[in-house]
Order: sequence, then C-alpha cells, then structure tokens
Amino acid sequence: MNKPVDLPLDALAHDDEDHNTSGNPSFMDVLDARLSRRSVLRGGVGSAASVVLGGLSLSACGGGDDDPAPAAPSGPAPITSLAFAAVAKNTLDVVTVPTGYAATPIYALGDPLTAATPAFANDGSDTDYDNRAGDHHDGMEYFGLNAAGTARDPQGSTRGLLAMNHEALTDNFLHVTGSSARPRPASESDKEIPAHGVSVVEVRKTGTQWAYVQNSAYNRRVTPLTPVELAGVARGNALTRTLYSPAGTGARGTINNCGTGYTPWGSFLTGEENWAGYFTRGAADNAARTGVDAKSVAALNRYGRAQGAASRHGWETSGADDKYRRWDISRSGASAEGTDDYRHELNTYGYIVEMDPYDRAAAVKKRTSLGRFAHESAAFGPPTVGRPLAVYMGDDSVGEYIYKYVSTANWDAADATAANRIATGDKYLDAGRLYVARFNADGTGTWIELTITDPLISGYASYAFADQGDVVINARLAADAVGATRMDRPEWCAVNPVNGEIYYTLTNNSSRKLAPAAGQFGLDAANPRSYSDSRGAAAPGSPGNVNGHIIRMREAGGLSNAATFAWDVYLFGAQAARDAANTTLTDTEYAARVNLSNLTADQDFSSPDGLWFSQNTRLLYVQTDDGSYTDATNCMMLIGVPGSVGDGVRTTLSYPVAGGANVNVDTFVGARPSATTLKRFLVGPVDCELTGCTETPDGTTVFANIQHPGETISAANVPIPANYRSHWPGSVGYGAGGATARPRSATVAITKNDGGRIGS
Repeated sequence: MNKPVDLPLDALAHDDEDHNTSGNPSFMDVLDARLSRRSVLRGGVGSAASVVLGGLSLSACGGGDDDPAPAAPSGPAPITSLAFAAVAKNTLDVVTVPTGYAATPIYALGDPLTAATPAFANDGSDTDYDNRAGDHHDGMEYFGLNAAGTARDPQGSTRGLLAMNHEALTDNFLHVTGSSARPRPASESDKEIPAHGVSVVEVRKTGTQWAYVQNSAYNRRVTPLTPVELAGVARGNALTRTLYSPAGTGARGTINNCGTGYTPWGSFLTGEENWAGYFTRGAADNAARTGVDAKSVAALNRYGRAQGAASRHGWETSGADDKYRRWDISRSGASAEGTDDYRHELNTYGYIVEMDPYDRAAAVKKRTSLGRFAHESAAFGPPTVGRPLAVYMGDDSVGEYIYKYVSTANWDAADATAANRIATGDKYLDAGRLYVARFNADGTGTWIELTITDPLISGYASYAFADQGDVVINARLAADAVGATRMDRPEWCAVNPVNGEIYYTLTNNSSRKLAPAAGQFGLDAANPRSYSDSRGAAAPGSPGNVNGHIIRMREAGGLSNAATFAWDVYLFGAQAARDAANTTLTDTEYAARVNLSNLTADQDFSSPDGLWFSQNTRLLYVQTDDGSYTDATNCMMLIGVPGSVGDGVRTTLSYPVAGGANVNVDTFVGARPSATTLKRFLVGPVDCELTGCTETPDGTTVFANIQHPGETISAANVPIPANYRSHWPGSVGYGAGGATARPRSATVAITKNDGGRIGS
C-alpha cells in the first residue's frame, strides 16, 4: 500500500526495504541449485529450460490435468467476454469509467456516523474522528441486510453494511495549518489516532442512487484505542504481556489496516500491514534488553524496528498519558516479564483481525494463529464440507513470504448461518497449522509447516524459539529458518471461485537486478524481469522489477491442505510500448523481455496491488498503486476474465551481458489476454491509489475506494488550495469546499446505467 508523504525516512522505506537477512533462496538461488551460474551464462535460448525443467510442459507441473477442481459456485453464469469499452489512460482529476457507467462518491473522510456529529467542514477544524469516517479508505467488504434493515441477508442487494479499513493518513489535511513538528500537540494526535482503524457504515440504494445512512444503528468505528482480544496460539504468551494486559490476553485497537477478507460464516477480516512504523525505540534499547529480553533484539530488527527507529507520527511525544506512552516500545520497566512497560506492545500488532459487522457487542479478536507479519488480505479457499479451511495471505515487504493457514476443524455447512459468528471464528481460526511457500524453478512449489517441532525452527541459530506462540509471533523468523522463498512484495491475494486457484499481486521490486549486488535480488523463474523504465522525457531509471506481476497457484488435487502446488504468472505489468526516451531497449527487446503478456494500450498497467474476484460474475478486478507510469496515467482498476494455471507457455528470456554470453531465464507466462478478456475499467483522480473492492450480491453495484487523492502537497506541505494537486471529490459536488476543496479519500458506488451486472 502507498505510504504517506510526510513519513520519516525509515517509515517511508518500510515496504521497499529488505529486512530479510536470512540468506534464504530467491528464485535465482533455486535455479542455481539446479544449475551452475556458469551453465546459465553459457546456455543459449532454451538450453537452461531443458536442464532445469526437464522438458516438462507447464500443464505437467505440480499435479496433472486429472486433478479435481472445486465445484463451481451456483448462481448466475460467469461473464466470459467483457462488453464495455476500455477506459483510456488519463491524468484527469476525476473518476473515469466506461460509457454507460457511473461512479458516485458515497462515503468520504470525515463523514459523520451519528445524527449528533456535525457535518464535515473539511478545513482542518473537524474533531471527533471516533464518530467520523477515517482516512485512507482501503480494503472493504459488503454485508447484506434485509429490506427492513433488521437482520443479516447475505443476498440483500439494496441495503447493506460496508466494513472498511482506514489504512493511514494524509495528516496535513486533518489540521488547519498542517501537522506540527515534534513534540506533537496532543490535540493533533487525538485526531490522527482515531482516524485510523475500521469503519462499519450502512449504505442504502434508493431508486438508482446509493448513499450512506448517517444515523444507522450499525455505524461504528474501531480505532487504535478500541479494546480487542488476542485469540489463538499466542494468547497469553510471554511475548504479549504488557502494562495494559499483564496476562497477555488483550490489546488496544488495530492500525494500518490494508486488505480484508470475508469469512464463510459472514464475518469481516482485516489485515494489519505496516504497523511497525508507528512505534519508536530508544537509541540504547538493545543494551537495556537483558535476560529473557535479549533475544527480542533479533526479532525487532527482523520486523524493522532497530534501536533508534523513529515513529511515523510521533504520538509518543504528545504527553505522559498511557495512550501516547504505548507507542514507545523501549524497555523502561524493571520487571522481567514486561508488565510494567510497553516493550512487548509491538507483538500485539501484525495480525488478521476478525469482527462481526452486524453486532456492535461482539468481541473484536486478533487471530494470532494466522501469523504475524505485514498482512494484506486474507482469502479463503472454496469451503468443502468435511475438509479443513485454507486461508491465503501475503507479507507485503520486499523479500518476504507467501503463507497459508489450514484449520484443524473441518468445514460444517451449518456454520455458514451460525448466529454467533465470532464463536465460529474461534472454531476455525484459533486452531490450525501455518505454512509458508517454497517455489521451485520447474513451476511447482511446496508448503512448509511452521511448527516448533521442526528442528530447523527449534534449533534455529539466529533466534531461540520458545514455543509455538513464539513461532506465530515471529513468523518471519520461522519462515527464514525453514528456507522459504523470498518474494517481490506479496500484496493482496484472491481465490478464483470457479476453480479455487490462488492469485497474488507482486507489486514491484527495485532490487531485482540482472547482476545483483549485496542486498539485491537476481532474476528467477517467477521474477524474470529486470529493466529500466523512463518517465516522460526523463532518462531511464535504475533497472528492476519496475511494473510488477500477478502470480497464481493451483493446489495439488484442488485440496485446501495440499502439501504442493503448481504456479505460473497470470499477467506481467508493463506499458504497452517502450517509452521513446528509454533507449536501453529496442521495441523488439521490450516486447520480448518486458511486455511478456502482450498488453495493449487498453490493458497496460503498472504495480498491481488490490486484487478481488466477483462472486457473481467471477471476473477478476486488479487495482494499481503506482509511481512508475504516473506520467502517462493516474492509478487504475482493470477487469479480467481469469484463465487457469498452465494455460500459457514456458518462455525463455535472453539477456545480453556485456563482454559475455547471454543470461537466459525461463518463466511460465499465462495465456495472453485478448481485447475482450482484459480491459481498463476505471482511472482514478490525480495522485490517488485504487484499493478496496466489493459488490452487491446481485452483481449490479461494485464499490471501490479512492485512497489519498492529491496526497502530495507542494510548497512545504502548507494546506492551502493553491498547493493541492487534487480537489476530488469536492470538485464533483461531494461535501464541503467545492472546486477548491481539500481532497478526501472516498468510496464510490459504480453502477451500470441500464441496471445490469458490472462488466456485462
């Protein structure tokens, strides 16, 4: 996800900085295990493939064509050909959708959630964000209501709840004259802290128009100060005990929430992503961590909190109150167990969090058994009666891993309508096994269980794991220990409801190099590109995996608890044609080594991030968070007709090396999209990110989030209209301020003028 522009350097770099010093293999290391470096350099086109892959076709990798696929979901027929006209790339300060469609803002930063909360002035004077929409709208899910609004109706398509993440802040817009220097005034921190977290808001369709319901009894906020429970294997662990919860069973709130998930029993999952950057740690804290705390230094470093690390917003400088003090995780107390300070506070963040959007009184629980890392979304494999459930997750930082959780309990269809949804979550999400992925160069892969019984973990030299709670709390270190495969920022994941295949966006990696130096990544089968990208008339930038790609996986036998999988690359992001200023590649070379999916001007994209499947149309939505192609277009959302793993070809990329033979890298490229199977559907306003996507069950409305339009403020971040890059959505008549309004993150409702299904 995008980072706010006012962050300190360490927070800004968190997604792109490699904290994984394990030495685990990237895909290049996998290749090198099968071949010597010399043989790769020496081989001509195709020779490396014949050695590494043994002549296997892609369809033969990791399970054969006889693998049973999950039963296709019931309901309307899938859309297999996109009927709308593709939206052209543009840099307009509007939301552009195809002819015949409308995108209407319905819920924006600061919108009041109670009848007593004043309308949002949008001039920095507003307070009470506990009762207003938070900032940086992100992942969301739709939960249907019956016509009367009195009960859950999974098929309710004219009235429902949006459960939505508020990932971060463009904090200058929250204050009259912008945010202050440190020490931060308490009045500013008291706005910023509750502007994070989650919203639940009722939305209703009247005629053809959607709007949110300001005084709905369902409306609420969950913020970084809301009491929550720790559930699962890490509950009560020695590493979760704090001054706030000496027993290690509770915590306060959730922060930097990114992707989401919809459980088979109808509750909401939200992922805590770049939470570590909100905390500070003293410059001499390593020496203070003695005794049982000594080993925590390795864990803190692994999660990006080296001693001296500055916090993102400086809330710990706002006073001695406990709500500010908790953001400093230095050891300051004398107790051995950490119950007199907040040295363990960081260990209470970084989880998948479950809440019931229908029930304000239900507990909010952090599901620790699913592991602690920079969570994006959580996607369930298709539930099958009598078999365990699988939850797929990614860790969004350079060089991190792809994970799967498999429940101990087998799925019972009766639980889909259980009245106590959080208790149902206890059943499936607190007891299970956590796995990490190892990808092989031949298009197969293995799931490795992260368990204290594995000698690689219990005997790991770099960190002394005490128990299984320690394993899930420090899942990154456990994954290091078992030799998982480092990936290029695994962001959102989504599961194809037709065949159960799992898709992950790999957004980009500037460290992916043809000849990697220390701390960089070499080319490999699943990350086979390194190239320069120019912006407009600028000189080509440093080479890397600039535009990102989308990888997909098929479980062996279609089983949620399979030990192996097959993989290929669904799409490679790229601009359709080489930029004229980029003289490092010819047009032919660009097509052969960069635009591997043969994208056209109606389909090209960069830095895929959000990823979501419609359960109605079974179409795949791809959203971008890009800085590499923004000279040509604002960020966007595309719709694709998914294929299946193995529908493309094995391809050998040949890179010339000065003074030597070519470097050849084999990869697996999915079927190239046609003009009717992939199209650009939406382009957002200036300086935004497209993120969060959900729909009404009838498929006639899609909700999407426009995050941080105009987040970059010129002239020393002074928030006056002349310095704004965007004025959306005020510029289209939503809320206060009109044509010169401060920009606001907002949700749009996208409908088709004829009332039909989106994409048809």
